[in-house]
This record gives sequence, C-alpha cells and structure tokens, in this order.
Amino acid sequence: MKTITLLYFSAIVLLTPNLPEPSSNCSWDGIYLSGRVQFVDAFPDIRIQFVSSFPDLRVKWVGHSPDACGEWQEVSSFPDIRIQVVNSFPDLRIQEVNSFPGVN
Repeated sequence: MKTITLLYFSAIVLLTPNLPEPSSNCSWDGIYLSGRVQFVDAFPDIRIQFVSSFPDLRVKWVGHSPDACGEWQEVSSFPDIRIQVVNSFPDLRIQEVNSFPGVN
C-alpha cells in the first residue's frame, strides 16, 4: 500500500508543470512588470487574470511615469507589455490596488 501511495504522489509531482512565477526583481519570463500596458485579444506577452485575493502581482494604475514595480499605465499604442485578460490558465494573477503595488 505504501508503494502504491508513493508512486501515486511521485507521478503527481512529476506531471505537475513547473510554471514560472514573478521573481523578486519584478520580472516574469524576462518581462519587467512595470510600464505602459496595452490590452489585446491575440498575441499577448502575458495572460492575466484579475483576482481579489492571493495575487502574484499587485498593480496600481498611474496616469504617467510608471517606473516602480507593479505600476502600470494603460495605453492604446507603443506599449511596453501587451496583456490579454483570461478567465482560466493565466500566466499571472493580478490584484488592483491603490497603494503598495508589487510582487508578493
């Protein structure tokens, strides 16, 4: 019985994908998580899901000069990051905040 249980849990660990997470230097897969963002329907740099708890990144929307980690400015052209909002299988879970943006 112990052998079957051990094999079962070993298979789960091996088959679970190792998804990238935001790093402590505020980047994900080589993309800095601050700057001018554009929402797109296809060919995004990052797929996000908005959540109210347990986010990967807290985002504060700013009007200009998004230079700190988690500060985003929405633009319609010349973005730093192209983002697609999805309901399932996001790259990052995002929480909108009014203060203290950044990586958890």
